[in-house]
Amino acid sequence: MTGNMQNTVTEFLRELIKKDYEIDIDVVLTRPEAQFGDLATNVALQLAGRVGRKPQEVAAHLAKAVEQLNEIGSATVAGPGFINITLTDSALLDAWALEVPQAYRDKSVVVEYSDPNPFKILHAGHLYTSVMGDAIANLVEAAGAETHRVNFGGDVGMHVAKSMWAILGALGGENPEKLADIAADQRSIWLADRYVAGSEAFEVDVIAKEEITALNMRIYALHSESDNTSELARIYWETRQWSYDYFVAFYDRIGSHFDKFYPESLVADRGLKEVKSQIGRVFDESDGAVVFAGEEFGLHTRVFINREGLPTYEAKDTGLIFHKHDDYNFDKSIVVTGNEQEQYMAVVLKAIEQFAPELASRTTHLTHGLVKLAGGVKMSSRRGNFLRAVDVLNTAADANVELNQQRDERVSLGAVKYAFLRQRMGGDIIYDPNESVSLHGNSGPYLQYAHARACSIISKSTAKPALDSEPLDINERLLVRKLAEYQDVMANAVQDLTPHVICTYLFDLAQTFNRFYEKSRIIGDLREAARLELVTRYRSTLAHGLDLLSIAAPETL
Repeated sequence: MTGNMQNTVTEFLRELIKKDYEIDIDVVLTRPEAQFGDLATNVALQLAGRVGRKPQEVAAHLAKAVEQLNEIGSATVAGPGFINITLTDSALLDAWALEVPQAYRDKSVVVEYSDPNPFKILHAGHLYTSVMGDAIANLVEAAGAETHRVNFGGDVGMHVAKSMWAILGALGGENPEKLADIAADQRSIWLADRYVAGSEAFEVDVIAKEEITALNMRIYALHSESDNTSELARIYWETRQWSYDYFVAFYDRIGSHFDKFYPESLVADRGLKEVKSQIGRVFDESDGAVVFAGEEFGLHTRVFINREGLPTYEAKDTGLIFHKHDDYNFDKSIVVTGNEQEQYMAVVLKAIEQFAPELASRTTHLTHGLVKLAGGVKMSSRRGNFLRAVDVLNTAADANVELNQQRDERVSLGAVKYAFLRQRMGGDIIYDPNESVSLHGNSGPYLQYAHARACSIISKSTAKPALDSEPLDINERLLVRKLAEYQDVMANAVQDLTPHVICTYLFDLAQTFNRFYEKSRIIGDLREAARLELVTRYRSTLAHGLDLLSIAAPETL
């Protein structure tokens, strides 16, 4: 029995029940504690009433049939009619594999994540969605998809106008030559400060608000008129590029990459076109604006084109989905954002569903909560009191020095990634730097050291890893049993787009190996070759799982 052994047994029982009882029923197999076997099912309890027989009688019939499979060591009836199934050693050993089930074979999948806005700083939420988006993209790619990683950001709009207003103030007007005075390593902070200053002025200064609103129109005109030479254009394009350079440098640091960056300026016209073509059918004109009335769908009304005739975020997201489909002809589009975008995206997708239902149905929106330091509060980049992405990374690096006396970016970055990914996506993430770099407990460094330890054991042996015909002892079998679960774990992670199940499994696997290693001598034992094969499989599984999470698996630390 190779591949997904659980599915193999499930299908056998389902076909047996159809043949013997003429009932088509979903058979659910669970993994009981090791003392009760490798698989278990209560299907006999479900069948008994429908076939007019006692549960134990049905269970005995099914167990006897299952035992005829070569891969089954025993199948016994327990309690009121549970079936406990124990696999043969060879079946367990054959069930281990690193190939990810190919649920997305020959599919085109777009994964959109991170999505920072130029002229603003990268905050902890961008770090989280970058890490989570990478892991999800890795999963679908490993499952056979032609995966396209894309990034969407606002290079036009009021936040840009606020920044540009403050930039012009800092430069003493439209003086692009003065940008040379800003040191390269200070550009991102300088832009972030300008955004904060512009946002504050917009809220408290009526004249500034009017100037920013007018400047917003001028910035849109830079794009529509392809203006690259005016004084304003030179300032805008250069500072915009500063932002993208900053983004790329950050992504390089964390090991992320994107196939395409979609600026809002690129998709805005397409959004306007699609929305305007549906006025009177999907969208309504209201007080000079164009809106989608979502109340009939249990949602709310949102503006897609404002009174000045400019596209809002909603129209730009509409244009984006069409651009992504034109570029990649996607079978599935996955969008990862913060929870605050949930209702917003629900309205956008519902609007698109009315005239392009295939695009809406192929789009999956995944959301996450806020990232806070232990004891932290929500931060706002508009006011400048935000937790920067780089602060999280640097805090982890410092904690690693303090607790582990080493500065190793592989370890501190792995600590942050694992701390984010081990939690089910959806709720807030409370990040504790010290806990994340701990070598004890459920952490990235713990798994990295577990991998390095396995590499060390292998390097110290002169034997060639090889299984033999001897039965597995209890400690070997427990490790093999855990290794055999990996196929099912990967299948579940791919199906539900849940990297945290990989994290949970890897931690459980490392603990299982520790118990095995405590009780099983390897170097110099008569079973050295066989046990070395198990260590090799364990090391390979750790490395494979960490790679899916985009976490380094060092051979030495």
